[in-house]
Amino acid sequence: MTVYDVARRLPDIPRLRDLGRALAVLDVVLDPDSEDRHHLYDSAWAPGEEVALKRDGAGNEYSITFTAFGAYVRGFDHESPMSPYATEDGEPWPGVLDSVPEVFRPQIGHRAFTDETGTPWVTACMWRESADASWQHGGINFPGGDQDGADWLFGLLTDGTPEAFQDWAEDYYERPVDLGAVRHLYATRPLTAQVVTALNPDTTLAAVADEVAKIGYAMGAPAAQVSE
Repeated sequence: MTVYDVARRLPDIPRLRDLGRALAVLDVVLDPDSEDRHHLYDSAWAPGEEVALKRDGAGNEYSITFTAFGAYVRGFDHESPMSPYATEDGEPWPGVLDSVPEVFRPQIGHRAFTDETGTPWVTACMWRESADASWQHGGINFPGGDQDGADWLFGLLTDGTPEAFQDWAEDYYERPVDLGAVRHLYATRPLTAQVVTALNPDTTLAAVADEVAKIGYAMGAPAAQVSE
């Protein structure tokens, strides 16, 4: 599965934003003391912009920048033959960025997503302007196979189910993860003390409140019920 397939499966912009926030909140609650979480969300990334991030600590990542014009999606598989560091000219793979609309061009060279020489960390790219009916991507002649990393980089977003996150998180954190609490957050219901305890009895709503506020996710009353 390449970026072509991911573009057909990725949810629309509002749902993608909700998923990005939910994933970030889940990681905050499951690993509140970490300074290197897998999923992040910054609701004040730049004036009028928000960003969802994934960084696996091994050099693989994605960013989804939400702007007034729509959303720009970038993925980077550092072992892909499509990496700028694997190409002969040291540039992004032909076609990956060539068709990006002008409104998203500033995202290509953003200092957070490029190296010290300005080379973008990218092997997969998609975008969707506000009026678009679907996600767009460039015309790419792949080097063979599913080698842009899009399938696994965006797997939790294309699957979109709480069960997929539970499977991933139980493997990643090596402990049980409450499915009802995950469903609660995937449904964008406010985070409560009960949900926090269901996910991680070693932390509290008060302890994670500041981080959750930065994500822009709603917090509610402790008495709210976790969905089954």
